[in-house]
Amino acid sequence: MTSAGYDLAAEQAVIGAALLAPAVMAELAATLTPDDFGRPAHRVLWEVMCGMHATGTPTDPITVTAHLAEAGDLGKMGGAPYLHTLTADVPTAANAAHYAGIVADLAKRRKVADLGAQLTHLATSGADPAEVVAAGRAMLDGAAVPGGWSPPIPLGRGRHLPPFPAELLPGWLADHVAAVAEFTQTPIDLAGSLALACLSTAAGGRAEVEVRGSWREPTNLYTVVVLPPGSRKSAVFAAMVAPILAAEKALIERTAPAIIEAELSAKVAGKAAEKAALAAANADAPGRDTLIAEATAAAMNVDAITVPVKPQLVADDVTSETAASLLAQQGGRLAVLSPEGGIFATIAGRYSGTPNLEVFLKGHAGDMMRVGRLSRDAEHVDKPALTMGLAVQPEILRDIAGMPGFRGLGLLARILFAVPENTVGFRKVGADPIPTEVAATFHGNLHALVLTLAEWTDPAVLVLTPEANDLVLDIERRVEPRLAPGGAWAHIVDWGSKYTGAVVRIAGLLHLAEHLHDGWGKPVDADTLSRAAQIGEYYAAHALGAFDDMGADQATRNARTILAWIERTTTNAFTKREVFRALKSSQIPTAADFDPPLAVLEAHGYLRQLDPPAPKRAGGRPPSPSFLVHPDVHQPAATVHPLAARQAA
Repeated sequence: MTSAGYDLAAEQAVIGAALLAPAVMAELAATLTPDDFGRPAHRVLWEVMCGMHATGTPTDPITVTAHLAEAGDLGKMGGAPYLHTLTADVPTAANAAHYAGIVADLAKRRKVADLGAQLTHLATSGADPAEVVAAGRAMLDGAAVPGGWSPPIPLGRGRHLPPFPAELLPGWLADHVAAVAEFTQTPIDLAGSLALACLSTAAGGRAEVEVRGSWREPTNLYTVVVLPPGSRKSAVFAAMVAPILAAEKALIERTAPAIIEAELSAKVAGKAAEKAALAAANADAPGRDTLIAEATAAAMNVDAITVPVKPQLVADDVTSETAASLLAQQGGRLAVLSPEGGIFATIAGRYSGTPNLEVFLKGHAGDMMRVGRLSRDAEHVDKPALTMGLAVQPEILRDIAGMPGFRGLGLLARILFAVPENTVGFRKVGADPIPTEVAATFHGNLHALVLTLAEWTDPAVLVLTPEANDLVLDIERRVEPRLAPGGAWAHIVDWGSKYTGAVVRIAGLLHLAEHLHDGWGKPVDADTLSRAAQIGEYYAAHALGAFDDMGADQATRNARTILAWIERTTTNAFTKREVFRALKSSQIPTAADFDPPLAVLEAHGYLRQLDPPAPKRAGGRPPSPSFLVHPDVHQPAATVHPLAARQAA
């Protein structure tokens, strides 16, 4: 028996026997529930196997492995090698019942220990003694434990989403992302997603990845990080975007002489054209044709002079019309980088009253765009490359889900969402500043990448090595079953259909960041593609959480707030009065407002309300309802907040 209260070897033997001899699965499924396993991965695996058995599906290693792979859960179990280990370590399936008895006995012991902890908490929490007695009686009568707890039904995918894997970025970028997150005490997801947006700003419209045949992916991204107010978003943006703004200033200074020369040439040519036209108008008939020809040539000379546009890499809160005009002026490249999400309301028609998504749809896909002009003919932008790097509040995320066309026309499907845990309340005071050398390297490298690629007119084409292309094929094979009806991504099939392309885009950006001066002359290798795929899995997990939150009702959102409080305080039991005192806010202002979310948590199996409290005593307040917390909420042992883990490391 381990310190966690379970026997790892016995659990492995039970699962291994069921995999090795599926015929014993019926007996084992009747004996053990997923909750009886102490190791979280074993609980999930056993739940999957019981579900397969219930539908008549064999539980042999090959079938179970395929099922887990299609659901995207194989990695959580330790991969196919771990399933092989489970079967290899079982000498015979004949002893499965014996090992199942060990697992069941230890599960009962854990439940008894949990009951003791819950009663202790109630007794020391200041709860009414009558409530404690009622809770103890209910537990002893078996009201709290008969049959154990069933696995809770997830409240969506917003809980415990993985942190941004900054270590997969090129070293100079990873170091700066980690330093910015540490200094600002913000989720690493914000700096990490902004790092990709900055690379996209540098490379967008200047490079594209050729996958196979005519399939090419541009290297611009839309990233959106969801964080509440007070999360120091502006400080992170300032630290990450500074080199982009400095490069923009350098481009302006570099272009200024050419602009002045062209403006002067146009002015001189204009005066000459006016003079020639005036001479032709005043000439007598014999010489007029010659003078008209000269005036025409002078006018054409004026029209041939192009005054360069002042470079602009970044815009903030722009309208769709302004974004289209800027894209046309800037050769098809523009980035919208902002610590606020006001642009979504602008796109939805805050000023015009009519949603205008075309520039943001075509600006991501690179589809030809026609930009109308008041003073001249319409202009074509052959391959627009728009970048978005935004931080929005949760309320804005929910609002945009209901904005006309955002989902139906595919704008949300183009966004890489990050929904990190809020660090407010966990931040360290006096965090180490960003090391000067780290900041200087980041600034110099990103600045150089922008200026180097700025000279390209036609996009540089990045090719894949054969091994990298094989990885893209593997990704496509893994993704396709997830998009099928009933698949893990069936409800976000619009987003999932663009997933492989997003991974390829990320791979192109990582490649350019690793080969700052000659990336266009080298193929994108398998290692780079593999790291991009891991970053893609991060965004896939967060997309599920974001779309789930966009579709959730208020009671479910408030239930998540209460569940987060339970996890943070590691409480095993509480009263309604306790949670009201802890979480009363404008979002949940009255005691009555806590009833719907508590009911949601009960319905999902996270809580159990004890027997109704005794009637109110004369002259006193009625006892507050008491709740027990599902043991799995704190397993594995109280999840460590990402910021706390980062500080410990």
